[in-house]
Amino acid sequence: MINIFFQGEGHKDIGHCELDADETIASLKSILRERKLIFDNTLIFLEDGDEPIMDDCTIRNFAKSGAVKIHFHRRRSVEVKVMFNGESVGRRFPVSATIARVKKWAAERKFGMSKEEASEHVLQVSGSHDRPSPGVNLGTLVDCDNPICVDLVPDERVNGATGN
Repeated sequence: MINIFFQGEGHKDIGHCELDADETIASLKSILRERKLIFDNTLIFLEDGDEPIMDDCTIRNFAKSGAVKIHFHRRRSVEVKVMFNGESVGRRFPVSATIARVKKWAAERKFGMSKEEASEHVLQVSGSHDRPSPGVNLGTLVDCDNPICVDLVPDERVNGATGN
């Protein structure tokens, strides 16, 4: 049996189920449909995967250490806008991309931060105090055609400890 951990559109909490290694993605979709978590046109992605997984693929193909992390969503990608020091950068990411992937892209590649500088910053949903953890999939933050807007902000420290 393979442990399957999932997040998806409208479901920020991490869910779990087990499937035989020879079961297919179609079988997984059937279980998620029974739990009323997905729609008929929902796509399944590996966590941080760029393309949806085909329904006829077996779970065995994706299991690492007896587990698979997946994301489900009706969309393939979402526009993400990141603000830092009055400057904005944007790009489309797969809905399965993690907050950590977006932060690395924005902080290091677009805003030129060193890894050390980037480690002292977090992404915060614009206009809120919500700071999604690094493992959160983008698709859990969006369910319509609007972009995700986040600010790259210094991580809060209290007596030397991080705020996360």
